[in-house]
Amino acid sequence: MSFPYNDIVLEHFKNPRNIGSIENPDGKAMEGSPACGDMVSLYLKVDPKTLIITDIKFESYGCASNIATGSIITELAKGKTIGEAKKITWKQASDALGGLPSIKVHCSVLAVESLRAAIQNYEEKHGLITEKVETTEEVIRKRLKKVMNPIKGLDMVTTNLVKEVSVKDGIVHISIDLPENHQFANAIKSDAIEKIETLWDVKEINIDFTE
Repeated sequence: MSFPYNDIVLEHFKNPRNIGSIENPDGKAMEGSPACGDMVSLYLKVDPKTLIITDIKFESYGCASNIATGSIITELAKGKTIGEAKKITWKQASDALGGLPSIKVHCSVLAVESLRAAIQNYEEKHGLITEKVETTEEVIRKRLKKVMNPIKGLDMVTTNLVKEVSVKDGIVHISIDLPENHQFANAIKSDAIEKIETLWDVKEINIDFTE
Protein backbone atom coordinates (compact mmCIF):
# COMPACT_ATOMS: atom_id res chain seq x y z
CA MET A 1 0.00 0.00 0.00
CA SER A 2 1.34 3.44 -0.88
CA PHE A 3 0.60 6.76 0.85
CA PRO A 4 0.39 10.30 -0.58
CA TYR A 5 3.58 11.77 0.88
CA ASN A 6 4.16 15.46 0.22
CA ASP A 7 7.41 16.92 -1.14
CA ILE A 8 8.76 17.89 2.33
CA VAL A 9 8.33 14.37 3.68
CA LEU A 10 9.93 12.89 0.58
CA GLU A 11 12.86 15.32 0.84
CA HIS A 12 13.56 14.34 4.45
CA PHE A 13 13.15 10.68 3.54
CA LYS A 14 15.60 10.87 0.65
CA ASN A 15 18.04 13.23 2.38
CA PRO A 16 17.59 12.78 6.14
CA ARG A 17 19.32 15.32 8.37
CA ASN A 18 21.48 14.34 11.35
CA ILE A 19 21.42 10.65 10.58
CA GLY A 20 23.81 8.29 12.34
CA SER A 21 24.97 7.83 15.92
CA ILE A 22 27.15 9.79 18.37
CA GLU A 23 30.08 8.16 20.11
CA ASN A 24 29.78 8.49 23.90
CA PRO A 25 26.51 10.47 23.79
CA ASP A 26 25.36 12.49 26.79
CA GLY A 27 21.90 11.02 26.40
CA LYS A 28 20.34 8.33 24.24
CA ALA A 29 17.13 6.39 23.79
CA MET A 30 15.46 3.81 21.61
CA GLU A 31 11.72 3.76 21.06
CA GLY A 32 9.52 1.43 19.05
CA SER A 33 9.86 -2.20 18.09
CA PRO A 34 11.49 -3.87 15.10
CA ALA A 35 8.61 -6.34 15.10
CA CYS A 36 6.21 -3.47 14.35
CA GLY A 37 8.48 -2.18 11.61
CA ASP A 38 9.21 1.22 13.18
CA MET A 39 12.05 2.02 15.58
CA VAL A 40 14.04 5.17 16.33
CA SER A 41 17.34 5.45 18.22
CA LEU A 42 18.33 8.97 19.21
CA TYR A 43 21.62 10.38 20.54
CA LEU A 44 22.35 13.73 22.21
CA LYS A 45 25.27 15.95 23.04
CA VAL A 46 24.39 18.63 25.60
CA ASP A 47 26.34 21.65 26.82
CA PRO A 48 26.46 21.10 30.62
CA LYS A 49 26.47 24.85 31.37
CA THR A 50 23.70 26.07 29.06
CA LEU A 51 21.85 22.72 28.69
CA ILE A 52 21.63 23.41 24.97
CA ILE A 53 21.53 20.43 22.62
CA THR A 54 24.69 20.98 20.59
CA ASP A 55 24.46 17.81 18.51
CA ILE A 56 21.74 15.27 17.87
CA LYS A 57 21.60 12.26 15.59
CA PHE A 58 19.18 9.44 14.92
CA GLU A 59 19.00 5.98 13.45
CA SER A 60 15.70 4.87 11.99
CA TYR A 61 14.32 1.52 11.02
CA GLY A 62 11.01 1.72 9.25
CA CYS A 63 9.00 3.53 6.59
CA ALA A 64 9.47 6.87 4.86
CA SER A 65 7.43 8.67 7.54
CA ASN A 66 9.56 7.18 10.30
CA ILE A 67 12.78 8.38 8.68
CA ALA A 68 11.33 11.80 7.83
CA THR A 69 10.02 12.41 11.36
CA GLY A 70 13.35 11.35 12.86
CA SER A 71 15.02 13.86 10.56
CA ILE A 72 12.67 16.75 11.34
CA ILE A 73 12.65 16.17 15.10
CA THR A 74 16.45 16.46 15.22
CA GLU A 75 16.27 19.72 13.26
CA LEU A 76 13.64 21.11 15.62
CA ALA A 77 15.60 20.11 18.74
CA LYS A 78 19.14 21.07 17.77
CA GLY A 79 20.18 24.39 19.31
CA LYS A 80 17.38 24.34 21.88
CA THR A 81 17.78 23.77 25.60
CA ILE A 82 16.61 20.42 26.88
CA GLY A 83 13.70 22.21 28.54
CA GLU A 84 12.63 23.74 25.24
CA ALA A 85 13.14 20.49 23.34
CA LYS A 86 10.92 18.59 25.79
CA LYS A 87 8.02 20.85 24.79
CA ILE A 88 8.18 19.88 21.10
CA THR A 89 4.97 18.06 20.21
CA TRP A 90 4.14 15.44 17.60
CA LYS A 91 1.82 18.01 15.99
CA GLN A 92 4.74 20.43 15.57
CA ALA A 93 6.81 17.67 13.97
CA SER A 94 3.96 16.71 11.64
CA ASP A 95 3.25 20.34 10.73
CA ALA A 96 6.95 20.96 10.02
CA LEU A 97 6.73 18.14 7.49
CA GLY A 98 3.66 19.68 5.87
CA GLY A 99 1.43 17.00 7.37
CA LEU A 100 1.47 13.21 7.39
CA PRO A 101 -1.10 10.68 6.19
CA SER A 102 -3.38 9.93 9.17
CA ILE A 103 -2.28 6.31 9.25
CA LYS A 104 1.35 7.48 9.68
CA VAL A 105 0.85 10.11 12.41
CA HIS A 106 2.16 7.58 14.96
CA CYS A 107 5.62 8.08 13.42
CA SER A 108 5.75 11.67 14.65
CA VAL A 109 4.62 10.48 18.10
CA LEU A 110 7.42 7.89 18.08
CA ALA A 111 10.03 10.52 17.16
CA VAL A 112 8.89 12.84 19.96
CA GLU A 113 8.87 9.97 22.48
CA SER A 114 12.42 9.10 21.47
CA LEU A 115 13.55 12.71 21.93
CA ARG A 116 11.95 12.98 25.37
CA ALA A 117 13.37 9.62 26.44
CA ALA A 118 16.89 10.69 25.40
CA ILE A 119 16.50 13.92 27.36
CA GLN A 120 15.24 11.97 30.37
CA ASN A 121 18.27 9.70 30.07
CA TYR A 122 20.53 12.79 30.15
CA GLU A 123 18.68 14.27 33.14
CA GLU A 124 18.88 11.02 35.08
CA LYS A 125 22.61 10.70 34.43
CA HIS A 126 23.22 14.24 35.68
CA GLY A 127 20.84 14.32 38.65
CA LEU A 128 18.44 16.78 37.04
CA ILE A 129 15.24 14.86 37.73
CA THR A 130 13.05 16.95 40.04
CA GLU A 131 10.13 14.54 40.47
CA LYS A 132 11.79 11.54 42.09
CA VAL A 133 9.49 8.53 42.00
CA GLU A 134 10.44 5.46 44.01
CA THR A 135 11.79 2.63 41.86
CA THR A 136 9.46 -0.36 42.01
CA GLU A 137 9.23 -3.70 40.23
CA GLU A 138 6.76 -2.08 37.83
CA VAL A 139 9.25 0.69 37.01
CA ILE A 140 12.00 -1.87 36.36
CA ARG A 141 9.79 -3.98 34.10
CA LYS A 142 8.80 -0.87 32.15
CA ARG A 143 12.48 -0.09 31.59
CA LEU A 144 13.20 -3.67 30.56
CA LYS A 145 10.52 -3.39 27.87
CA LYS A 146 13.05 -1.14 26.10
CA VAL A 147 15.56 -4.01 25.93
CA MET A 148 15.32 -6.12 22.79
CA ASN A 149 15.47 -9.90 22.80
CA PRO A 150 17.42 -10.53 19.56
CA ILE A 151 16.21 -14.10 19.45
CA LYS A 152 12.56 -13.10 19.05
CA GLY A 153 12.81 -9.54 17.74
CA LEU A 154 10.62 -8.24 20.59
CA ASP A 155 11.42 -6.87 24.03
CA MET A 156 12.65 -9.13 26.82
CA VAL A 157 9.49 -8.71 28.93
CA THR A 158 7.01 -9.53 26.17
CA THR A 159 9.04 -12.62 25.22
CA ASN A 160 9.08 -13.81 28.85
CA LEU A 161 12.86 -13.58 29.08
CA VAL A 162 12.47 -11.90 32.47
CA LYS A 163 11.73 -14.59 35.08
CA GLU A 164 11.86 -12.48 38.22
CA VAL A 165 12.33 -8.87 39.31
CA SER A 166 12.73 -7.63 42.87
CA VAL A 167 13.65 -4.26 44.37
CA LYS A 168 14.63 -3.70 47.98
CA ASP A 169 16.61 -0.87 49.59
CA GLY A 170 17.93 0.29 46.22
CA ILE A 171 19.15 -3.17 45.23
CA VAL A 172 17.63 -4.56 42.04
CA HIS A 173 17.68 -8.25 41.27
CA ILE A 174 16.71 -9.59 37.82
CA SER A 175 16.57 -13.23 36.79
CA ILE A 176 16.78 -13.88 33.05
CA ASP A 177 15.59 -17.09 31.41
CA LEU A 178 18.71 -17.62 29.31
CA PRO A 179 21.94 -19.61 29.75
CA GLU A 180 24.84 -17.40 30.86
CA ASN A 181 26.96 -18.63 27.94
CA HIS A 182 24.31 -17.78 25.34
CA GLN A 183 25.67 -15.61 22.51
CA PHE A 184 23.28 -12.74 23.38
CA ALA A 185 23.52 -12.98 27.19
CA ASN A 186 26.18 -10.30 27.71
CA ALA A 187 24.54 -7.86 25.28
CA ILE A 188 21.14 -8.25 26.95
CA LYS A 189 22.68 -7.87 30.41
CA SER A 190 24.59 -4.72 29.44
CA ASP A 191 21.52 -3.17 27.82
CA ALA A 192 19.36 -3.99 30.85
CA ILE A 193 21.86 -2.41 33.25
CA GLU A 194 22.13 0.67 31.07
CA LYS A 195 18.35 1.16 31.17
CA ILE A 196 18.19 0.88 34.96
CA GLU A 197 21.41 2.28 36.45
CA THR A 198 20.42 5.94 35.91
CA LEU A 199 17.41 5.65 38.24
CA TRP A 200 18.08 7.95 41.18
CA ASP A 201 17.54 5.45 44.00
CA VAL A 202 19.16 2.37 42.44
CA LYS A 203 22.37 1.48 44.29
CA GLU A 204 23.14 -1.97 42.94
CA ILE A 205 21.98 -4.19 40.07
CA ASN A 206 22.32 -7.98 40.18
CA ILE A 207 21.44 -10.01 37.12
CA ASP A 208 21.58 -13.79 36.97
CA PHE A 209 20.82 -16.30 34.24
CA THR A 210 19.29 -19.75 34.26
CA GLU A 211 21.76 -22.61 34.39
